[in-house]
Amino acid sequence: MSDSWPRRRLLAILRGAEEPLDAQELARITGQHVTTVRFHLDVLTRESLVRQFQQPPRGRGRPRIGYSAVQRSVGYQDLAQALADQLGPDRRARTEAGIAAGRAWGAKLDAGEERVETLDGAKDLSMTLSSELGFAPERDPGADTAEQVQIRLTACPLRELARTHSDVVCGVHVGLLQEVLDRSGARDRVKVWMRPFVEPELCLARLELVRGRPEPSARSEEPREVPTLPIVDTPVAAEPLIAPPSAGRIPPQLRNGETDVVKESAKQW
Repeated sequence: MSDSWPRRRLLAILRGAEEPLDAQELARITGQHVTTVRFHLDVLTRESLVRQFQQPPRGRGRPRIGYSAVQRSVGYQDLAQALADQLGPDRRARTEAGIAAGRAWGAKLDAGEERVETLDGAKDLSMTLSSELGFAPERDPGADTAEQVQIRLTACPLRELARTHSDVVCGVHVGLLQEVLDRSGARDRVKVWMRPFVEPELCLARLELVRGRPEPSARSEEPREVPTLPIVDTPVAAEPLIAPPSAGRIPPQLRNGETDVVKESAKQW
């Protein structure tokens, strides 16, 4: 299943759905032919990743078959909610805690042997990792430039928690991506940003070249400046030089004076 992008996306959608969805509904959401969707659903069912449910027919005809993702753990959302609630009322502190936790998590993952040499390479690695985590990422080439690339996150395994604690959930995702990219050779060169819920079911991740460190690629012969944005409430952002707590280094902090330009920076989105 891990080698099939369509099945990973179907599974991510079912994990975020509040009720079982049938093949027709999934075909409409994904834009795939219903026969193709049914094929992938049969594979997911055989692998015990989804379960089938009989649903009432629409009008006359046979009952419909609905599909729901098999939950990997009991009370996962409730546990995450309880933990997030314990981080206190300060939004910046919760964001910092989320980023630090994500970096600690990323430090324990196998980053693989392939080194990130270009911004496109950083995007490929981020797409793969986000897909494995259930975010159903999509490329957004229309928003890409020589200095930054964008990824559309069309699903979230913690969607409901993210609606109330986007600082924590997105912070963890940012910290995780940043740590894995850093360990893969992009340290001090690529910075991760996150903007949650630009649409009801869509978040955006952005990878930026760090100011003064141009990508070693033929498509950019001369260094080009990349604007430095502050950590803001929305989007949530991570500083590339922040290290995971497990490495004994300091947690993320805002740089002095950055809060004064929050509104101006947010306009760039």
